[in-house]
Amino acid sequence: MLPFIARKMAVQRTLVCLVALAVFVELAMAANYTVGGANGGWDTSTDLQSWVSAQTFSVGDNLIFQYTPNHDVLEVSKADHDSCQTSNPLQTYTGGNTVIPLTSAGKRYFICGTLGHCSQGMQIEIDTLATSAQPPATSPSSSPSSSPAPGTSPSPESAPGSPLSPDLPSAESPGGVSPSPPAPSSAIKNSLGTCFALGLGLVLIAF
Repeated sequence: MLPFIARKMAVQRTLVCLVALAVFVELAMAANYTVGGANGGWDTSTDLQSWVSAQTFSVGDNLIFQYTPNHDVLEVSKADHDSCQTSNPLQTYTGGNTVIPLTSAGKRYFICGTLGHCSQGMQIEIDTLATSAQPPATSPSSSPSSSPAPGTSPSPESAPGSPLSPDLPSAESPGGVSPSPPAPSSAIKNSLGTCFALGLGLVLIAF
């Protein structure tokens, strides 16, 4: 019983560590994209379509819009993006410096709400991809069935027609009380703390 619990706790510690590392790797790999690039911006003079086509956006990245007071940022539906319709935005951003986190996979659409600017090129379609770092899949662990080695006879328990082996007394600690297994929760908490420290180190190294 105790070896089985020890194996189960080891598997749990490994899974917790892998999930924590995946989260920290994802944070370390998140990128900030200034719309228009280093030599452009959110304006009518930048080729925004070419800039977007040269980028690959993933969940966790950030879009940074930097613009002058005569511009703004509207998040709109695909239909309003295609028709440059500014009257029914999903979100409106002003202020000259707008950071929009890409929190989920899929397409989002942004235009400038100033009259005529959308038709002059201030419209972008952002296609956000799912991140590659995913938590590992878990499956029930099962111990491999033991089979007798070639040339050896089966044990008395498995031999056909043999009497069952007598029950053996269970091992007990002095005083007749069976030892209790260690609490899995404390081991998992310790592993999570170790993984957190390791993941934080990776993030600091990455930056």
